[in-house]
Amino acid sequence: MSVRGRDSLGGRAAIAGIGATEFSKDSGRSELRLAVEAVRAALDDAGLRPTDVDGLVTFTMDTSPEITVAQACGMGELSFFSRVHYGGGAACATVQQAALAVATGVAEVVVCYRAFNERSGRRFGSGVRHREPTAEGAALGWSLPYGLLTPASWVAMAAQRYLYAYGLTPEAFGPVAVTARRYAAANPAAYFHGRPITLADHAASRWIAEPLRLLDCCQETDGGQALVVTSVERARDLPRPPAVIAAAAQGAGRAQEQMTSFYRDDLTGLPEMGVVARQLWRTSGLAPADIDVGILYDHFTPFVLMQLEEFGFCPPGEAAAYAAEDHLPLNTHGGQLGEAYLHGMNGIAEAVRQLRGTSVNQIPGAARTLVTAGTGVPTSGLVLVADG
Repeated sequence: MSVRGRDSLGGRAAIAGIGATEFSKDSGRSELRLAVEAVRAALDDAGLRPTDVDGLVTFTMDTSPEITVAQACGMGELSFFSRVHYGGGAACATVQQAALAVATGVAEVVVCYRAFNERSGRRFGSGVRHREPTAEGAALGWSLPYGLLTPASWVAMAAQRYLYAYGLTPEAFGPVAVTARRYAAANPAAYFHGRPITLADHAASRWIAEPLRLLDCCQETDGGQALVVTSVERARDLPRPPAVIAAAAQGAGRAQEQMTSFYRDDLTGLPEMGVVARQLWRTSGLAPADIDVGILYDHFTPFVLMQLEEFGFCPPGEAAAYAAEDHLPLNTHGGQLGEAYLHGMNGIAEAVRQLRGTSVNQIPGAARTLVTAGTGVPTSGLVLVADG
């Protein structure tokens, strides 16, 4: 078990710029071009030039190398470059890596990016088709022969146990999907703009892997998203209000695997997110009641409920009722269910907009946001707060 005190990273860096491409099902261009467009948009938003950048961070799964993005964007020398593993679990960790570099003086301006053609190119939702032998992949060998071939099927195992343990039905997942689509309907950048759903729509959608229905599953998206991280002091001199990184954390639990951690003592929670939650609360000095907006990684609705419980917003087994009652504004951009699936990076951008007061679904007075990365895998999270 990770037992640590408050770390010293909080308050030493900020997100100063955000930028994205359009979100589509067929971008019509390379993943490198998507990355470059997003990075340039983020730098424009921050009022910085490519030559100001001396650090880049992305995902191990990204196909656009840091040095290639730097060259294509017109950047100069780099003093820091890094990649984070575990798919969507890397999202908030890219910002953590950038903040660490800035706080220690290794770099001054670091851009985090993620770009892919996840709908027109490689579709992660299609499951495992070919994998080179690795120690990491060996864990999948215990599940694939039994038909657990896709992310939905892996999550369905934990979701079914969750429902059984707390005496719930699959309708418990409905409020998460309905909330995301309600916010997406008002967001012009969202794929499901103008298309809200009802609980009845959710219950009528077809099964994907019981107890998951179609509307419990996130989209597949082409696009790119980038974020600019620099010191709080420098960010204050730039055009946009800083989103201060009050805390950043990574977490992996005991008996952790990638999406197939079925041999834990309990399948009704997300221990990796519990590790993240403890460190975010320690370092930020905040508690669930202090959070104005929650941007919780929603590749599948059941894991949003489990995250609410891991962070202490409600007791175990009560997240469905909590979500249904709208106690906490959730995924105000529409989430990955409603806006776009960008491995969680678009969620970080929404948290920044909420703090700036520029979200299309602005929560009045939003000053403290919680953002999480992919669940079911080693993961990460952020607490972002308004400056001052």
